[in-house]
Amino acid sequence: MKKPSMQFAPGTVVVPKPKKRYIGSAVYYVFGILLAAIFVSPVLYMIAASTKNDDVLAHQSGSLLMFLPSFDFAAWGENYGAVFGGGGIFRSGLLTLGYAGIVIVLNVLINGLAAYAIAKLHFPGKKLLRFLILFLIIVPIETSIIPLYTICYDVLGLKGNASVLSFLLPSSISIFNIFLFIQFFSSIPSSYEEAARIDGASTLSIFFRIIVPLSRPIIATVAVFCFIGVWNDYVWPSMVLPQEFQPIQSALNGFQSRDLPTGAKMASLVVTSFPIFVLYVVAQKYIVKGFGAGGLKL
Repeated sequence: MKKPSMQFAPGTVVVPKPKKRYIGSAVYYVFGILLAAIFVSPVLYMIAASTKNDDVLAHQSGSLLMFLPSFDFAAWGENYGAVFGGGGIFRSGLLTLGYAGIVIVLNVLINGLAAYAIAKLHFPGKKLLRFLILFLIIVPIETSIIPLYTICYDVLGLKGNASVLSFLLPSSISIFNIFLFIQFFSSIPSSYEEAARIDGASTLSIFFRIIVPLSRPIIATVAVFCFIGVWNDYVWPSMVLPQEFQPIQSALNGFQSRDLPTGAKMASLVVTSFPIFVLYVVAQKYIVKGFGAGGLKL
């Protein structure tokens, strides 16, 4: 049977795709694959090394086998058993999850309310306040650590068990998150608020019953940033928290300083990286939607 030929309307001009376009696409994909391989290779090595003992790692060093996991489940149990055994990482991980939950709630409440006031309410000095927020975004956090420590330790007296507050309270206020909330709230039509005010709703009622339900994408984005910030924080909690309240990164640093096989150290990195990976996979669509709906619109 003959294949049916494509029929075109009279006068239709078929323009063949230029070869340069195919060449450009090929170069783009090849470059993208190489770049992805460069960034993914350390992660693959970390996961693969966590399943091997030191002898296998030394034997496979310099070959492609170093990026492939081992099926020696005894090495798996030895490496990951050291992580969950006496390393203190599991307990610190649970503490950090609790810290992150509290920080996320406080961030949404404090930064969300502050951003709503700046984005939707009218008051003197509003433009100056927005300028200060943009200015403070570029100020590195390292410049404020010493003054912040002095305020928490000497002025507020947050010592001992109360030092947990000196970790949670500064983490609950973020200039960047306020900026994200401002940009998202500014994209919400004011007609929703006007209709609610006609019905007699107060400002707080409008925020919690109208603005918050409409802001789920940006709330998810801020929650992800807060979780990553708390999970990866090391310097500030090391300064203010006692040893029994240290978060996951401090426990990881102590574990890495011990005389342990390389596979066990790599296993600790896999365990501490896993929650962030899962969080990104689950909240990816909300993050994209949050930024696309005005999160970074200037």
